[in-house]
Amino acid sequence: MGAAVAGDGYDFSPGAQIPVSGGAGGTAATQALASAAYRDGPVDELLKANSDWATSEVKKPLISLFEPNLGEAFARAVQTRMLGSGRKPLIQSFGLEPQVIVEHCLAANRIRKIRDAQLTVIMAVFGLLFLPGVLLWFGAFQLRRSLAGAQNKRAGALGTTLLVALAVVIAVAMVKAPLHGFWGLYLRAMVIAPLIGGFWAKTACERTAKDLRDRWTGLLDGGAVAAKIPESVPRDPGESAAEQLRQSLQKLSAEQQSNIVFYAGPKGILGMGTRWGSWQLAEDLVPAEPGRDINPFRSWDIARAIHDQLKLLERTPINTGGLTAPHVEHWVVVPIGEGASAVSRPGGTDAASYQIRGAQLQDICDKQHFGSGDRHYLGVQFVLWDGQLVINLLINVTVLHKTLRIEVTGYALGPTHSVFNGRPKNRTKTFKKGIKFWETWTRTLPIVEPREVVRLAARAPLTWYPPLLEYWGGKLVLPEPFGLRHAWADKPWRHRFMADDALRAATPVLRVVHEAALRVLKDNGVDTSKFVSRAGNLSGAVQDAKPGRVDVYDA
Repeated sequence: MGAAVAGDGYDFSPGAQIPVSGGAGGTAATQALASAAYRDGPVDELLKANSDWATSEVKKPLISLFEPNLGEAFARAVQTRMLGSGRKPLIQSFGLEPQVIVEHCLAANRIRKIRDAQLTVIMAVFGLLFLPGVLLWFGAFQLRRSLAGAQNKRAGALGTTLLVALAVVIAVAMVKAPLHGFWGLYLRAMVIAPLIGGFWAKTACERTAKDLRDRWTGLLDGGAVAAKIPESVPRDPGESAAEQLRQSLQKLSAEQQSNIVFYAGPKGILGMGTRWGSWQLAEDLVPAEPGRDINPFRSWDIARAIHDQLKLLERTPINTGGLTAPHVEHWVVVPIGEGASAVSRPGGTDAASYQIRGAQLQDICDKQHFGSGDRHYLGVQFVLWDGQLVINLLINVTVLHKTLRIEVTGYALGPTHSVFNGRPKNRTKTFKKGIKFWETWTRTLPIVEPREVVRLAARAPLTWYPPLLEYWGGKLVLPEPFGLRHAWADKPWRHRFMADDALRAATPVLRVVHEAALRVLKDNGVDTSKFVSRAGNLSGAVQDAKPGRVDVYDA
C-alpha cells in the first residue's frame, strides 16, 4: 500500500528510505515526483501536469523579484500541506511512497536554507552598509524583469538597454561626482560593493545549484539519492520541533494505510482514477431443491470467499509468467461531492485510527446496500511499471429482496505527467568563428545567470518568514482534496502497453470472483443454474473490454 505502518519500528534516522517496486509502491513514480523538489525553472511548468482529478494553481507575485522557481514552490507547498499543523486529511497515494517524497522536499528546503543563510550574511555585509546602492541595483533588475516578462519581446530588449544605460550613467557619475572625502568614497563604494557581494553570492548560488541538479538527475536515473533530514531526529527530550516533525511523518505513514476512500462523482474514487468498466451478475436466490429453504448466509461470506480466492491470482497452471502479486483489501467507500474541497477521516495518529476493521466493516458489508451511508468494496490492486500504473478492480456484493448482485468495476490511474521526467538543461551560447565565419562553436554558460543571483539574494532575508515571502512573491496552491498520486497523473490509455495491462487484468479477476461466489451459493443450497449462465455470458463479454466513461453514464 505505501509507507510503513505507524508504530512498526520505522527508522526515523537521517536519510529517506529507498522505495522498492511491487505492491507497496514503485521507484520510478516516487523518484520522478521527488525530483521536483530539486528543480529550477518557472513554477508555471507545473500547471501543465494538471489532471482531470485535480487542478493546481499559482498565486501570482506582487513583486516578481520575489517569485519562487518550480522546486522552491513545490517543496514548500508539499511540506506545508503534508506536515503542517492542522492540515486537512490526505488522499492515499497508491503506487507511491509519499513519505519519501516529503523527505526529499525537506532535504531540498534544508539545502536552500543553508544557501539562504550565506546569502543573508552577504546581504547584511554588502547590503545594509551600502543600502542605497543595493536598492538601486535591485530596482534596475526589477525593472528589467517586469519588462522582460511582457508578451512584447521588444520590452525585454528595452529592459536590457535601460539596465546598460543605468550602468553607464552610474559609471559617469562615479567619475564626475562632485563629492569628496568620506561621502565621495561612500558614493563610489555603494555602487561597487553590491557588485563584489554579487560575486560571492554567485559562488554560493552556483555551488547549491550544482548540488540540487545532481540530486535531480540522480533521482531520475534511479540512483539511491538520500534525503538527509537530521532535524527529524530529536537529540534531547527538549527538542519539541524535531519530535513534532517525527510524529507528523509517522502520521503520514499511518494515513497512507487507511482503507477509507472517497468517491467524487464523475471523478471516480480519488487516488484510484475514474471508473472505466463495469460488469454485473444479478440473479434471484432460488433454492436448489424445491420445498427446501436455502441456508442463511451473508454478503460478508461471499466477500470473504472472493478475498481468499483473489489471493491466489498470481498462480498459474503453466510456467509462463502471469499476474504479479496482488494487494487485496477491504475498502470502505465514502461518497463526496464532485467539487468537494476536503474529506474527513477518523482522528488519531496510529494506523488503526485511519481504518475500519472487524465487526464495523462486516456490518457495512452486510447491511448498507441501499440508501445513504458508506459502502463496502473488496478490491484487488496491481501496481505496475514501477508505480506508474495503478490498476484497481473493486467487487461489491449486495442483496435487495431476493436478488443477489455481484458487481466488478475497473479503475486505472496512469503515469505521472511527463513534466516530472524532464532533466536539467545546461545554458549554452553559440558563437561564429572570426575567419571561418561559416563555422560556429558553443560555450557552456554557468548554471545560474546574474538575474537569478539577484532573485535569490533578494529572497534570502525573507525566507526566515515564509508567509511574508509568499505574500509578496506568490506560491503554488495545491488542489483539494490533495493526494500526491492523483494530482499529477495521466490517463493510461495513451500508452499502449499500460492500456493492455489494465484491460487484460479484468478477465481473470472477473472469472475468479464468479467462481468463488458460485461455490458459496452452491454450498448454501442455492440454485446456481441462472448464475452460471449469466457468468458465462459475462465471461465472454469481458474479452471485448474497452475503456468507457462509466461514471458519466454515456458508455
